Amino acid sequence: MLQFYIMKSKEEWKVRQLEEKEISQAVIRRLPRYYRYLGELLENGVERISSNDLSRRMKVTASQIRQDLNNFGGFGQQGYGYNVKYLYTEIGKILGLEEDHNMIIIGAGNLGQALSNYAAFEKRGFILKGIFDVNPRLQGISIRGVPVRMMDELGEFVRENDVEIAALTIPKENAIEVADQLVENGVRAIWNFAHTDLSLPEHVIVENVHLSESLMQLSYKISRYNEEHNKQ
Repeated sequence: MLQFYIMKSKEEWKVRQLEEKEISQAVIRRLPRYYRYLGELLENGVERISSNDLSRRMKVTASQIRQDLNNFGGFGQQGYGYNVKYLYTEIGKILGLEEDHNMIIIGAGNLGQALSNYAAFEKRGFILKGIFDVNPRLQGISIRGVPVRMMDELGEFVRENDVEIAALTIPKENAIEVADQLVENGVRAIWNFAHTDLSLPEHVIVENVHLSESLMQLSYKISRYNEEHNKQ
């Protein structure tokens, strides 16, 4: 049976559009950049900006910016440009930043401690609830007020604190076992810094961050740059 109803708001219409439209990963990867640049514009007191001005700042074509934002219904007004505060807020909603997300870090080594000390997490709604490690010498040590716990507390802690996200900063040989344990206890997203790809159920979201691969991409760009300038 067909059902008809009136959209309650412009925002509801946009949400329905997004549900029916598959957005490319390339566009999604650019959204945090838009959010960051718009945040800087707000801090500098900029109230509106054209796609051309934003493109010069971001080194992305104005056409690309308009295409990206049109995926979400478009936010600009011809002859006016973009309202910076409104666009910043709307992209934050698209990224899910209007809600808090409880997270934990597995691995209290150098990288794990560096992530734990990153205060900007809370500003974006990512609440660090716990840090875990297998090293008994680290037990009870606090990093920005969050104590390091042992792995035997993991399951109960995740369930009691409704943890959504877990960051893995552990050796790759332990990552798969720990990831499986996290999934069993209800974690829905894993930020994976371990040097291995995880094979997990489809309902679990995995974001792999391979630092060495990023460094190799930088090396490639340096090599290409040097080759081009040596030819001149």
